[in-house]
Amino acid sequence: MNYMDRIVCITGATSGIGRATALLLAGKGCRIIACGRRGDRLVGLKEELGSKVHTLAFDVRNRLDVEAAFASLPEAFSPVDTLINNAGNAHGLDPIQEGDPDDWDAMIDINVKGLLYVTRALLPSLIKSGRGHLLNIGSTAGKEVYPKGNVYCASKHAVDALNQAFRIDLNAEGIRVGAINPGLVETEFSKVRFKGDEARAETVYEGYEPLRPEDIADIIWFALSRPAHVNIADLVVMPTAQASSTQVRKAP
Repeated sequence: MNYMDRIVCITGATSGIGRATALLLAGKGCRIIACGRRGDRLVGLKEELGSKVHTLAFDVRNRLDVEAAFASLPEAFSPVDTLINNAGNAHGLDPIQEGDPDDWDAMIDINVKGLLYVTRALLPSLIKSGRGHLLNIGSTAGKEVYPKGNVYCASKHAVDALNQAFRIDLNAEGIRVGAINPGLVETEFSKVRFKGDEARAETVYEGYEPLRPEDIADIIWFALSRPAHVNIADLVVMPTAQASSTQVRKAP
């Protein structure tokens, strides 16, 4: 399949899985629309990829900003035929009775509502392209619940449900819809969850080999590059050391 003319939009492209995917897909010949909140990092990505990338700085929580950003796309980056909903976050790790409602709002607004806002804004483009592909980056937290994960797990269960619903609703349009659900991946995820506590964040990945952003980028490329009649509908991937959200084999 020729990807030289594919236009791929990636949310959360300033770090981790999103950035690794942008770099990999640009190397495969795709044109990339890299979205994120951190303008300085988008500038760095633009410097690295040049004309292969168009950057959009906005917060997925703001529906009007999302709509305005995609309405501004230049002709060279339209119509978008592939959307990777990667933007997501975890805030806090507390039992429900001690949870911070501001953390709850952030997780629901970004992980669920933000995904909906971006998808809704780009669906006309995906349909128009005649070969639309929608990939949602979920989590093993959308497949099981773990202690103190409550609202984060609920938000990722919502992504799992939306992925299934999108696939049903968009079937008549010929759009491929799928999800990649990673387990433990060493990114800025834990640093954000623990609100900048780097020492605590580092303990999450000690004693075993976690997944890397590049591992997930490879799987995303695999899903996107299947023949048109093949859809990777729902894929779970964990490091070998991980058996579940609560069971990880660590070196003594």
